[in-house]
Amino acid sequence: MEFGLVVLWIALFLLLGLAAAPLARLLFADLAYGGFAIPVGLAVLLLVGHLVGYVAYGLPAAVAGVLALLGLSGLAARRIDVREDLDPAHLAEHALIFVLGFGLIVLIRGIDPAAAPLPVAVGEKFLDFGLLATLDRSSSLPPESMWFAGEPVTYHYGGHLLTSLLSSLTGTSPAFAYNLGLAGFYATLVTAAYGLAGSIAATYRVHERFAAGLAAFFVGLAGNLDTAVRVLAWLLPDAVTSRFVDAVGADQSLATWHPRQFSYWDASRVVPIDPTDPETREAATEFPLFGWLNGDLHAHMMSQPFLLLAAGILLAAWSADEERRRLLLGVALPPVVGLLAMLNVWDLPTVLGLTFLAVFFAPWNPVSLLPARVGERFPDDPVAQPVEELRRVGLGLGTVVLVAAAGVLWTLPFWPTSVLGGPGLSIEYWAPWTPAWPLVVVHGIFLAGIAVYLSRRLATEDTGPALVLLIGIGIFGLAAAVGVPALAVTVPVILACWWLFRRSVALGFEGVLIVAGAGLVLLVELVTLETTRPERFNVIFKPYVHVWLFWAVASAVVLPRIASGWSAPDRGLDRRRLRLTGAVLAAVLVVAAGLYPGFALYHHVDDGTATTDELGTTLDATAYLEVHYPAEAEAIRWLDDEVDGQPAIVTDAPGHYWWAYDRDGRNVGGASAPASLTGIPTVAGWFHEAQYRGEDVFDERVADVRRIYTGNASQQRELLAEYDVQYVYVGPAERERYTEITIGEHKAVSVVNEWERVTIYEIDQEQLYSRTRFTSPRTHVRQYQALAWRTSISSASTVSTSRNIGMYSRRS
Repeated sequence: MEFGLVVLWIALFLLLGLAAAPLARLLFADLAYGGFAIPVGLAVLLLVGHLVGYVAYGLPAAVAGVLALLGLSGLAARRIDVREDLDPAHLAEHALIFVLGFGLIVLIRGIDPAAAPLPVAVGEKFLDFGLLATLDRSSSLPPESMWFAGEPVTYHYGGHLLTSLLSSLTGTSPAFAYNLGLAGFYATLVTAAYGLAGSIAATYRVHERFAAGLAAFFVGLAGNLDTAVRVLAWLLPDAVTSRFVDAVGADQSLATWHPRQFSYWDASRVVPIDPTDPETREAATEFPLFGWLNGDLHAHMMSQPFLLLAAGILLAAWSADEERRRLLLGVALPPVVGLLAMLNVWDLPTVLGLTFLAVFFAPWNPVSLLPARVGERFPDDPVAQPVEELRRVGLGLGTVVLVAAAGVLWTLPFWPTSVLGGPGLSIEYWAPWTPAWPLVVVHGIFLAGIAVYLSRRLATEDTGPALVLLIGIGIFGLAAAVGVPALAVTVPVILACWWLFRRSVALGFEGVLIVAGAGLVLLVELVTLETTRPERFNVIFKPYVHVWLFWAVASAVVLPRIASGWSAPDRGLDRRRLRLTGAVLAAVLVVAAGLYPGFALYHHVDDGTATTDELGTTLDATAYLEVHYPAEAEAIRWLDDEVDGQPAIVTDAPGHYWWAYDRDGRNVGGASAPASLTGIPTVAGWFHEAQYRGEDVFDERVADVRRIYTGNASQQRELLAEYDVQYVYVGPAERERYTEITIGEHKAVSVVNEWERVTIYEIDQEQLYSRTRFTSPRTHVRQYQALAWRTSISSASTVSTSRNIGMYSRRS
């Protein structure tokens, strides 16, 4: 294990948090600013590093980000009393949470460090590692796509960019930065959740550390009800289990499950993509611990701490005076919104929706956000409720538009090459409704506490909380019977929160988070996205991640209130019984949520991996190469070590999720490994590029790759020149797919290095270009880089469309 690197990265994160502490204290005032210090520091580093990166990427961009952070915190320090306002114990408490979270992921990834495709690992780790590798080789932004040579990356790569900036500051290679970045993002997420829940709970008479600790547990460790249900089914008599399985419509395998069959994967695949299709597969319904166990350094994971940072800014505005809330919403929030779009474009509608809800339900009049001259035009006298609601809707939407526009401006250079879902994107109505049982399994941990919380709030002297709760359960049963269970899970919750907010009842920012989660669940049931390929999988997957975060933090606040015996005032209820039932409910939910991490972490440690069994624990994401792919390991490492910059290479196409050999040693799945592991761009890589740029453009490149390997000399010369190819890789995958490889016979091609099963050819560029009429397509990446600075908002949409057909015409 590389403990020196672990200490170095922990120190870097903590130093960035310490540097950001005055700025965080100024932004969050009396809230738990320590939980947001590291996210604030990372946000400034990413924002400035991204902008400077279009001029000089790498260490200069990273240093610029650090200097900007120090400058901003220096200015903030002049606005506060540093000795009085910065509490070392408070900062140390949150630093401890961070270190514990970082250590947990180091343990997990040290046992299973591989950034690999199937069958070694599951997921899209080659996409994530490839983005890190191409950024590591880039001298300016945007980075060149490792899977589409000559064109810039179109994916939302903000998290990989931030990891790359951190690796530049520490001199860490992508092989180690991959897993250290995972640990850092997880620890930042848990620390932000700790701070956010503690800040909300501080407004109530409950122990804020209890709520903060619950939030760290629910966000960082908890699983959904899948494991708890399986354990319960195993413990119950077979006859009872069978009847239960039939009654709820669960999978029949539940009736025969045994703890020895546990898989960390099962809990993440619960909701069917299309309930009307018997052959449908399940969408990803991930929660943070699953994501970090699986180990993809993916956009939806790296954005999570910053989504909670945005929620923290909204919470600060929720309780701020008029001047501060304008600054928070108008100055602090927009750059975070822009960064969220860079990190994961799926977060953009979510954070804008959360902004709308915070303004719509705010305890203050949204008119106060307007300039004084404009606000004076609105009468102070009370108005009818419908008029007030419409006013709040209008001002909420106006705030969203301004925040979104400012967020785009802060990150404007990113947008010309950004991916907004691929060509032909459309929003469609979705008819099938998710069955009741999957909804209960995925959301039940949080809905149980939320339902009890709201029932106590809605109770009256004549209608106790138990009756309110029973009415809610009855509504859910009726909705499930008629096939629309999500309506009962979401609409009553939204209406109840609205009612409580408008009746001046003590419902705080946790209510905003509850409504935000319910709104996302309902939205997923009503609409879907379509591109050249169905996007229903992601339409469920990505918003459900946000639902988990919102409801996890909200539940961490409401459960301590329930367990303390809290109820609506003047209801004449037995507080002792309320405390008992609340404490039992909280304990049951924590135990149920804790079964998944108990099983998953035990199996993860106990099972180990072939790589660590042979090499010991390590954070090297590429250590598996010598163990699983000895035939290609040395060739790939030679490319990474000996090839400078980003010359184009040709590899087997298209690549996909498998990199495997059959019993005879033949490659039965290509994964664009030479490009994915080095950042050296291949002409055509993974099939994902078809989703980003269009299938016709991608298929044409795939056909060209075949002609490069097997065509005649004239075709090869033309295509090698067109794509500015400098290396051709011939390994097991290429020999299996292209049975008659002729590239080695070309006069401009020679062997640069050779191993038993891999040959790498080099192209004599001078000889090649002397006989062709092409210029290097590498110029198109430079055109993008220049365009990123010259562009305007209107031209950005034009460029985003043109990227789908390429920035240059072939053979013109």
